[in-house]
Amino acid sequence: MDLVRHSFHHQLLLFSLISLSYVSGTQFSLPRLGALRRTILNKLDIESISSLPKDFKTLFYSQTLDHFNYKPESFTSFQQRYVINSKYWGGANTSSPILVYFGAEESLDYDLSGIGFLTDNAPRFKALLVYIEHRFYGKSIPCGSREAALRNASIRGYFTSAQAIADYAAIILHIKKTFFAKNSPVIVIGGSYGGMLAAWFRLKYPHVALGALASSAPILYFDELAPHVGYYAIVTKDFKETSESCYETIRKSWDEIDKVASKSNGLSILSMKFKTCEKLKRSFDLKDFLDSIYSEVAQYDHPPSYPLNIICRGIDGAPKGTDILGRIFAGVVAYMGNNSCYDMNEFNRPNDETYIGWRWQTCSEMVMPIGHENNDSMFPPSPFNLNKFIRKCKSLFGVRPRPHWVTTYYGGHDLKLILHRFASNIIFSNGLRDPYSSGGVLENISDSVVAVYTVNGSHCLDILPEKRSDPVWLIKQRKTEVGIIESWISKYYTDLIMFRDRTRVSS
Repeated sequence: MDLVRHSFHHQLLLFSLISLSYVSGTQFSLPRLGALRRTILNKLDIESISSLPKDFKTLFYSQTLDHFNYKPESFTSFQQRYVINSKYWGGANTSSPILVYFGAEESLDYDLSGIGFLTDNAPRFKALLVYIEHRFYGKSIPCGSREAALRNASIRGYFTSAQAIADYAAIILHIKKTFFAKNSPVIVIGGSYGGMLAAWFRLKYPHVALGALASSAPILYFDELAPHVGYYAIVTKDFKETSESCYETIRKSWDEIDKVASKSNGLSILSMKFKTCEKLKRSFDLKDFLDSIYSEVAQYDHPPSYPLNIICRGIDGAPKGTDILGRIFAGVVAYMGNNSCYDMNEFNRPNDETYIGWRWQTCSEMVMPIGHENNDSMFPPSPFNLNKFIRKCKSLFGVRPRPHWVTTYYGGHDLKLILHRFASNIIFSNGLRDPYSSGGVLENISDSVVAVYTVNGSHCLDILPEKRSDPVWLIKQRKTEVGIIESWISKYYTDLIMFRDRTRVSS
């Protein structure tokens, strides 16, 4: 009976997500965050990446459900996963740091194989490596299953960024105690949403972390701090710089889709032309699918493959005489592969843990007002509509989003002044071809709160594994980041010795 009930509620949640997506009108899907490209994640086999090399040890910490209350239910605990690699650890009695990677809106399994900054630099630092999974993702789920937790209004209320970074603090202190590493400096690292968490952690827990590397962290994309159109303006710029003809074809394609869809059998024609797995019920689903592809290839335009080039070569290289939509489809095939059909829900799968979890997070506190409404955009007008967004979230979760909470809790307005006065030891790294760099910190705030960016870089590229094919500018960016972190650690030990000497003299 319990199994039947669980299955029913699971299906009900999925139905609600699907229904909400369908009735959302012409509000395009928000571009996803994440250090790793979605299409790369889909190709990874969880079974294989869960088989970790012997140097990685998986552990679980009995985590407190609620760090900020003293109600009886607040002391409920759940098992939170973290992974340690001590292969290169120099020991607590050396100047070796602890490098901690903050998991974000996906299973930690992907990060262990997809994030390279820690393992690439562990020998140099003789560092202890730690990876911590974000609550409500992967194997770190309160109440047994993610579906059950998100159905329970009381439990999902603990699914917040503030609770998440408090989790990280508790686990870091536990590890330092376990390894007798009281004085070992901690550097926290994160990418995308995880990069925001790393920066916020340094602000909220400066006594736990010496410094933070926040890769592609759009901490200014809240509460009107960055232009709504900033993200899509960069997507457009990336395409236009890559190929003017590709940009023009995409820009003209939206009206062409509407023109075909207006015919009596228009949706059938579009379904056949784009080989959709199911017949289109509305042309918007095709537009949203294409919008997501263009966003993804711009955001994750990593060398050496450069997926944006791939899709534009497909569009521009279509046989002579191919019509506009035929060229657009050629771009889809070039990027997605020559498949028997194409799922219009490829980027919005209601049973995907990131989709479900991030939907809640954006409907509660992570309200990022992204839209496209610029005359120069290659996209059709679709401004961010906060009122419509609020109605969608209330329909799904029964809560009203708090669009001003992030800036209230972490700081936002006059953030540069705040960082200048109160912050230290944060690297904000960005690539300017990343659309999310429009919400990033792109200038030095102080001597130790610095921006390290590359003109040709893309989303979280600097923390991905090193490759022999890496361009010189990327190698230089990583070298700069490592040098800054080394300076933090050096100064930390100088201060530690000075403090000890003063303590001896005073005693």
